[in-house]
Amino acid sequence: MAGGKGEGEKPILIIKKKGHGDHGHHGGAWKVAYADFVTAMMAFFLLLWLLNVTSEEQRLGIANYFMPDSVSRSQSGGGGVLGGVTISPGEMEKKAAGLVLAIPRAPDASEAETAQDVDGEGKPPERRDPRDPADRVLDASKDKDKDKDGDISERRLKEQLARQEEESFRKAEFELKQAIEDIPDLKQLAENLIVDRTPEGLRIQIVDQGKYSMFPLGSAAPMEHTRKLMNAVARIVQRLPNRISVTGHTDALQFQNNSRNYGNWELSADRANSSRRMLLEAGLPTERINRVIGKAEQEPLFAENPNDPRNRRISIVLLRDNQSPPAAN
Repeated sequence: MAGGKGEGEKPILIIKKKGHGDHGHHGGAWKVAYADFVTAMMAFFLLLWLLNVTSEEQRLGIANYFMPDSVSRSQSGGGGVLGGVTISPGEMEKKAAGLVLAIPRAPDASEAETAQDVDGEGKPPERRDPRDPADRVLDASKDKDKDKDGDISERRLKEQLARQEEESFRKAEFELKQAIEDIPDLKQLAENLIVDRTPEGLRIQIVDQGKYSMFPLGSAAPMEHTRKLMNAVARIVQRLPNRISVTGHTDALQFQNNSRNYGNWELSADRANSSRRMLLEAGLPTERINRVIGKAEQEPLFAENPNDPRNRRISIVLLRDNQSPPAAN
């Protein structure tokens, strides 16, 4: 039969798929919405960052840039928001409507020094020509003021050291007199010891007094009590750092000796040198001795009576480090 189906043919199946109604858009549209959200958040945080790092004037410049009448007519890439300026570490600049937007950073040491050079009115200091005579006079005046300050400081230091030295001498004088009083063998020699302070330093004089002579008549060999007295003096002067001068003196009586080449000059020098040896034997360092002098009868202790036995003496001076001590009150 025409148009009929043969026995070997299979029937044609038509499958009709039913839709899911209004839920067909859930396949990937959510991704687009999420991307829009992330973009909006990034723009929001960028806005917060700009508000935090810009000043009021800079924010005004940015606002003016996005006004319709401020759209750049430039056809190059330099007419955009950044105006062709790249963002680099350090100072970042943004050009907006002719206003340069500078995002500040912490200044380094050189910039801090430059900022300190600006005066109170916000103006940089004027640069002066080093060849200007007026500037040279000003610089010389400053150097002179510095020299004056240095001289004042040095003078004050010397005055302070002199006061300290004077106090040390006063203490040594007291200790020496106390030592003579405390030692029974030397107590009777208290009148043979004269201690005072002179412009040269602390002077300790051991003089012939009454029945006690420091040396036999015409001799440089010391008496036993002279050695004990020298030991007491050495113990006190060892505590101070000052250098020492030792001077021998005689009275005006002419020295009686068979030799014409030996007189008061030689005797005074020999007695001074003998005193030096006694100080060293008592423990005084050799380097502390500054000079040993014989003065004969040239500087009597009692000028009105040159023959007075008390003019025969040994003078031991602790020399001042500062030769200009402060005046006593």
